[in-house]
Amino acid sequence: MGTQSAHVDTFAADNLPPRDLWPEFPNLEKLGYPERMNCAVELIDRHVEEGRGDRVALIGGDITWTYAELKGVVDRIAHVLVDRYGLIPGNRVLLRSANNPMMTAVYFAIIKAGGIVVATMPLLRAKELKYLVEKPELNLAICDRKLSEEMEKTRTQAPRLKDVLYFGTDAADGLEAQMAAYDEPFTACDTASDDVCLIGFTSGTTGQPKGTMHFHRDMLAICDCYSREVLKPGPDDRFVGSPPLAFTFGLGGLVLFPFRVGASALLLERAGPDDLLHAIATHKATIMFTAPTAYRAMLSKLDDADISSLRKCVSAGEALPKPTWDAWYEKTGMKILDGIGGTEMLHIFIAAPEEAIRPGSTGKPVPLYEAKVIDDDGNECPPGVPGRLAVRGPTGCRYLADARQTVYVQNGWNITGDTYETDADGYFWYKARSDDMIISSGYNIAGPEVESTLLAHPAVAECGVVAAPDPERGHIVKAYVVLQPGFTGDAALVKELQDYVKAEAAPYKYPRAIDFVAQLPRTETGKLQRFQLRQIAETASA
Repeated sequence: MGTQSAHVDTFAADNLPPRDLWPEFPNLEKLGYPERMNCAVELIDRHVEEGRGDRVALIGGDITWTYAELKGVVDRIAHVLVDRYGLIPGNRVLLRSANNPMMTAVYFAIIKAGGIVVATMPLLRAKELKYLVEKPELNLAICDRKLSEEMEKTRTQAPRLKDVLYFGTDAADGLEAQMAAYDEPFTACDTASDDVCLIGFTSGTTGQPKGTMHFHRDMLAICDCYSREVLKPGPDDRFVGSPPLAFTFGLGGLVLFPFRVGASALLLERAGPDDLLHAIATHKATIMFTAPTAYRAMLSKLDDADISSLRKCVSAGEALPKPTWDAWYEKTGMKILDGIGGTEMLHIFIAAPEEAIRPGSTGKPVPLYEAKVIDDDGNECPPGVPGRLAVRGPTGCRYLADARQTVYVQNGWNITGDTYETDADGYFWYKARSDDMIISSGYNIAGPEVESTLLAHPAVAECGVVAAPDPERGHIVKAYVVLQPGFTGDAALVKELQDYVKAEAAPYKYPRAIDFVAQLPRTETGKLQRFQLRQIAETASA
């Protein structure tokens, strides 16, 4: 760590990778961040201190909070965490909620008190949550009461979880009731700019998800590189979108970017295409973040929608097909800003501002980031030759106690797992994922995880799960299943297996297509050849 850490609980620092396994951070010094900094102060308190406290910060449900009101809520929650739950700087806290103002306030209260947020997707089940409790060794969870069922199951499965604090409830032991005892300001923890404040978990390409560790300075760096230089929002903008705040794409696009410039964030618990269009019309949103799937779905609805307030659209989470970009531009006159980011990097690192967009291309490295395409030996590929994407900049990968650090970070560069090629003008063009991750409607789904779930069903002897092309979702999860003797591969069993996965894992991970086969392609050593299954799936789709 560069300066004296404020963390009394040193778990995060103790579980960072060795410094020689970190990526390089070129240009970080150009951002000029001080050695001591709490990002909650920079993103919320600063607006109040500088006379902008009456500006609207958050809108969601029946809540509208100004920056001054948000600061008051954050301060009261921070008092509860410290005074009643014994939170000390460096403690990790699990956060579980759909996108709403209260989730955002809890998020920043944890950080302001010197804690570390472990945000989770609302759709995750107890089996998945148990790992997210155990890996970061946390003992406190804060959860929306509407999501209590899986949270209570997690409590029984993860003995380490000592306390669960619910909000969105009138209960005497609920967060709101406990907050009522406080009205004085909370003094922010004097954190170092390189103290960890967020552990974001990946979806996991193989094996368990990886925890990515981000500093206070990282939360500002993505605002001051991508948002300020590419997106270019202003204080009068209203942000809206679909990605969950537990995804760093959602965190940046729906909270950090608006807060950095004193703009407003509109948070939707339900954010399907119809919900987005309604919210844009009702609240006059100006900047939208969502996945290509949603843009495709909205195209047929635009004739009956009022999106006249919208001025900028951002896409990430999966590759943006050029036909979708073309159709949106033809219908609305707006150029979708495509981009590629990653949980390891926190947010988008290749993109293009409106005036420099080349449809079909992801763009160029965001200011202060560097990127190149390399071959298997680490040599830079010439234009037109596909290879592995390598990137470095003010943010980068630091896994929580994970040997896979040496896979993602090589020779100071972050190797993202994407296959790209460049053109003669330096634009980057996406080709494919380099691993077995399935990207469907913007969700990252690990094929091996779905396989593991299916294999627990008594009818399944073997299975392989891959991405199959789909015109609506980009790709869908497709399973090839070898049955145990005595089972019949019919439509009823397809539905039974689909329902089983939905019950055991996050519902978006279930296989939308299942083929029953006599055997799976394997190597001589017995290893499943997923690339052959992908070829079969592509041929079948064609």
